[in-house]
Amino acid sequence: QVQLVESGGGLVQAGGSLRLACAVSGRSISYYAMGWFRQAPGEGREFVATINWNSATSYADSVKGRFTISRDNPKNTVYLQMNSLKPEDTAVYYCAASRTATYAGSNSANYNYWGQGTQVTVSS
Repeated sequence: QVQLVESGGGLVQAGGSLRLACAVSGRSISYYAMGWFRQAPGEGREFVATINWNSATSYADSVKGRFTISRDNPKNTVYLQMNSLKPEDTAVYYCAASRTATYAGSNSANYNYWGQGTQVTVSS
């Protein structure tokens, strides 16, 4: 069974940085496209970034140039480096894995496995 566990969330001031990690167990992530989504209070789940099997990436416009998604296949871990954080980045951040390794895109329905989420709070 594939399990995803996020870590690295916390409280940071605006302009600061955080690095989220998603540790995957049960199968090698080399078989999956991986994504990060987020959900703010009272809002729907929003796409943040995705990385496919050969490390091609795609980002939401709201985070482009500030966030970087990466994968470390030997460590079976995916990362989200978040710089220049803004209060509007405050949300629960979720890691997801898609069996469509070539490209899963921004649609959450394309992802098969999800983590439990980690809270990111950016103060102004």
